[in-house]
Amino acid sequence: MTDLIKANIRTVPDYPIKGIQFRDITSLLENPVAFDDAVIHTLWATSPFHPKTVIGIESRGFVFAGPIAWDNRIPLVMARKPSKLPNETYKQDYELEYGSTTIEIQKNTTIQGPVVIVDDLIATGGTALACAELVVKHWKIKPKDIMILAIIDLPDLGGSKRLRDKGFEVKTIVEFEGE
Repeated sequence: MTDLIKANIRTVPDYPIKGIQFRDITSLLENPVAFDDAVIHTLWATSPFHPKTVIGIESRGFVFAGPIAWDNRIPLVMARKPSKLPNETYKQDYELEYGSTTIEIQKNTTIQGPVVIVDDLIATGGTALACAELVVKHWKIKPKDIMILAIIDLPDLGGSKRLRDKGFEVKTIVEFEGE
């Protein structure tokens, strides 16, 4: 039934810059049946991993991390853009397909493995990798104990492969390949 999920993801050409085909999950979230299907698929994907912490990447990762945390009765940690968290943070810079930025997690956060890191999309893998590197470095969680979950995979951009090559488990729900 992932066809329903994929059919409800809108493509916005030339956003945020010319040449980018932006995969917008807003339309997925606005369709209760498709959204429900996406949440169920995320729960199926993460259940065998038995996570003890889920990390949602700002901002669309929060939407899908919440139900995983709730279903497993585990902490939900937020990985945010710079200057959005009130306490001292660990920071990791990374490159996007259209720029660079930083991801932060509060230092006073408790993170135990196995960990599921959730984002809406994997393109080059930069955001998820930066988040995973923070967890490995500062909470001493091994890559094999980190799953990276995204609703959308853009395999042509190589992000999922890049993450797997670093030793992380990667799960995605739908792919947009060759588009």
